[in-house]
Amino acid sequence: MSDHIYKKIELVGSSAVGVEDAVNNAVTRAGESIRNMRWFEVVDLRGHLENGKVAHWQVTVKIGFTLEE
Repeated sequence: MSDHIYKKIELVGSSAVGVEDAVNNAVTRAGESIRNMRWFEVVDLRGHLENGKVAHWQVTVKIGFTLEE
């Protein structure tokens, strides 16, 4: 196994559907401009309430990717 150097970025994904969808939205969008993504970690989870009900999820994720040689 060769040595890797990783970089992390932090994004906030959102969704009216749920937490997993919010994470997938962030990862999908990052994948449009970032190569070599390897992992993600959930840093924060919050939501928006309307009329006493959850209306929107917001998930902060850090996405790690390897730097190109």
